[in-house]
Amino acid sequence: MESGDTKLDQAVKQWLQYDKNTKTASAVQELVKEGAVEALKKYFSSRMEFGTAGLRAPMGPGISCMNDLTIIQTTQGFCCYLEKSFQNLKERGVVIGYDARAHPPSGGSSKHFAALAAAVFISKGVPVHLFCDITPTPFVPFTVSHLGLCAGIMVTASHNPKQDNGYKVYWENGAQIVSPHDKGISKSIEENLKPWPESWNTEEALKSHLLKDPYQEIQTQYFQSIQKHCHHRDINKSSEVKIVHTSVHGVGHAFVQSAFKAFDLHLPYAVEEQKDPDPEFPTVKYPNPEEGEGVLTLSFAQAERVGATVVLANDPDADRLAVAEKQESGTWRVFSGNELGALLGWWMFHCWKQQNPDAMAVKSVYMLSSTVSSKILRAIAVKEGFHFEETLTGFKWMGNRAKDLLDQGKTVLFAFEEAIGYMCSPSVLDKDGVSAAAIAGEMTSYLAMKKTSLSQQLRAIYEEYGYHISRNSYFICNDKDVIRSLFDRLRNYGGKDLYPTECGHFSISAVRDLTTGYDSNQPNNKAVLPTSRSSQMITFSFSNGGVATMRTSGTEPKIKYYTELCAAPGNSDVMQLNKELDDLVDAIVENFFEPEKNKLQPKL
Repeated sequence: MESGDTKLDQAVKQWLQYDKNTKTASAVQELVKEGAVEALKKYFSSRMEFGTAGLRAPMGPGISCMNDLTIIQTTQGFCCYLEKSFQNLKERGVVIGYDARAHPPSGGSSKHFAALAAAVFISKGVPVHLFCDITPTPFVPFTVSHLGLCAGIMVTASHNPKQDNGYKVYWENGAQIVSPHDKGISKSIEENLKPWPESWNTEEALKSHLLKDPYQEIQTQYFQSIQKHCHHRDINKSSEVKIVHTSVHGVGHAFVQSAFKAFDLHLPYAVEEQKDPDPEFPTVKYPNPEEGEGVLTLSFAQAERVGATVVLANDPDADRLAVAEKQESGTWRVFSGNELGALLGWWMFHCWKQQNPDAMAVKSVYMLSSTVSSKILRAIAVKEGFHFEETLTGFKWMGNRAKDLLDQGKTVLFAFEEAIGYMCSPSVLDKDGVSAAAIAGEMTSYLAMKKTSLSQQLRAIYEEYGYHISRNSYFICNDKDVIRSLFDRLRNYGGKDLYPTECGHFSISAVRDLTTGYDSNQPNNKAVLPTSRSSQMITFSFSNGGVATMRTSGTEPKIKYYTELCAAPGNSDVMQLNKELDDLVDAIVENFFEPEKNKLQPKL
């Protein structure tokens, strides 16, 4: 086929020379035969971008999708990059894990992609610890740290729609990669596009002496390791609290059951329709517990049947955790990521303090959260005397910062992000929904023994440390020019390089722009946190204690906003605080987003 687009023709021709997967190869041949230029452009116009979160894209043919060939090319690039980075790669090796995703039309599945990645490394003499079965994402960083490996790969698209898959990468320190590794790996992929002779040979690779299965050892070590955070075994054993757990058709069920056993908690009731892995996610529109009630409908029904008062939900790769609690009125309250962050942060410190009565010990304790998450940990830290640090958005930053602090002999008790991600144990330098589920189970049992609920405890935290009320949402925008002009307008609001000084009737006291590196709070107006020109992110602080961040998403066509009103302890007029925050959000949407003018779609 001659499409008139030389670059496209060349990309298709090269693909058909390289691809040995009959399903994706014949799909491309069919499109060529039909002369379907637009469809071919969709699959071949640009290669998936390898970023700090690795890859995430739909499964299907072509360089813009996740498939056998792009997995091989990515892994060849990553393998070469690791060879340059570590002289002892062939002694130490890598770990590869995978979730239960599958896409029959293209013959792609997480398990098959993991086997291809293993074949690539083994062809270069690199030892591979390949899990023999599905695992939660946190098991991969745990294995990197526990076995002292050079790197880890997790094949997962987390809570994305069912047609997607992903390729997540961890460095030798057990945390996700940060720049400039992403750029180095990306360049290395481009230099290694032609499949090596043995890269397709999964059959031979799976028989190799270089292949090990870490499944049993890591299960044992992981559940042993999280028991350090079990402080109330007797209460757990005698507790009568009933908890329901759903893994939303993902990998979490068996692992959360084991985590509860490790804590001597009564096992949670599973949501039968959702407990077994199913790549079709048949009972939910989106397999994302962050979406709240829609995903939890079956959990609430199960809870009503068994008389449970608390629901725990993991996303499909079990690195996130959502929690809901039945209220006295009979309705269910789904805690936001920030509210659960407040509860778990309080709990981790409460347990630590009981075990460390020495008043000076608190000086080496740290908690972390991302800059778009609630500032509640800061308020607790100020009163209790431990350190609190903010990082950029994403657990890659918190994981790497936690590792730095641990290497300095500090105690990192807890880290969280508002997108229901929690790191309750330093053995996993990433979010971990399995350990968080067991710890939430113990906290629930402890509070029940004290005749109180999660909701009542949250109120007590806010009464003591100050109410922190947040509203987070997003607009969908598929036009990159509109996004750019929206943010450029904010940077030149009152004239060139002049940011807004007010929004509606709310006065702005400070502006931080992590795209340009400007921060009006710093003496030299230079931001302390790392900046990135490739994404948009502006934070406004308001005179009334409000904070609002507007940012683009790295993985979806969204402009997200995160707002919070931080009240001083003693100000507990919650209705008034909520009204003030609602008014602030309305003003930001109307004045800064201008949804009608910019044709932005609100969150449904």
